[in-house]
Amino acid sequence: MKRRKNSFRHDSLQNQESIQGILKALTDGVAKGKITFSDEDDSITMKTEGLMNLRLTASQEDNRNRINLRIMWENSGRKAPKKKALSVSSKG
Repeated sequence: MKRRKNSFRHDSLQNQESIQGILKALTDGVAKGKITFSDEDDSITMKTEGLMNLRLTASQEDNRNRINLRIMWENSGRKAPKKKALSVSSKG
């Protein structure tokens, strides 16, 4: 089964104000139904709709602090991929 995958990843050092701006852009994008991520190398646009799964984890270890935020959803507007018949046989 083939899957179409588009992905975007960006790593950088940011100050508190720029993190606030990024989080504000995310909340605005969710509210408007469209989020675009981009940098010098790549970009991706996602349409938000319906119910979304949210996973939030926070941890502290020694002097390290970490927050992970994951939001997942499926777009219903996409055409469902055609189901291909699966055949399993034990005949040689």
